[in-house]
Amino acid sequence: MKLKNIIIILALLHFYQPLSPGQTTDSTFNIQSETKLVENAIHNCFGWAVKKDFNLFFQTIANDSNFVSVTPYERVKFGFNEVRKDSVFWGSPHFKAIRHEVRDMKIQFSRSGDVAWFYCVLDDINEWKGQPANWVNTRWTGVLEKRDSRWVILQQHFSFASE
Repeated sequence: MKLKNIIIILALLHFYQPLSPGQTTDSTFNIQSETKLVENAIHNCFGWAVKKDFNLFFQTIANDSNFVSVTPYERVKFGFNEVRKDSVFWGSPHFKAIRHEVRDMKIQFSRSGDVAWFYCVLDDINEWKGQPANWVNTRWTGVLEKRDSRWVILQQHFSFASE
């Protein structure tokens, strides 16, 4: 599965040239404002959990069969419906999201300005039945697409560094 993800990322990098500040094929593209919108979408992918705002979460990821999420536990979710099935777990009173922190964020845009990819390090602090259930120093990469004036996550991959 790792080889498949590498091939997808390499293909994206090959076909989508990153934007330099001020460089775009769309004269209305504003890299600063689009970067903030992408950052918001990235934060919403975890931020929804504190208040269990499933609508926010479901608006943040691609609502179709193209969504892919790869976790450090060798679990892969293909499609929105597979992620939606996890709502029972996240909605459980045993699960409590406390906070998340994203750092070392790097965001790039395609020349067309409608695709973005990112890298960051994530701390996701939670409890399950009162016990810590955290992801700390988790590497997170992903690809977003602008659909109907909204940035949505199409693919994401999480991994723990083996140190």
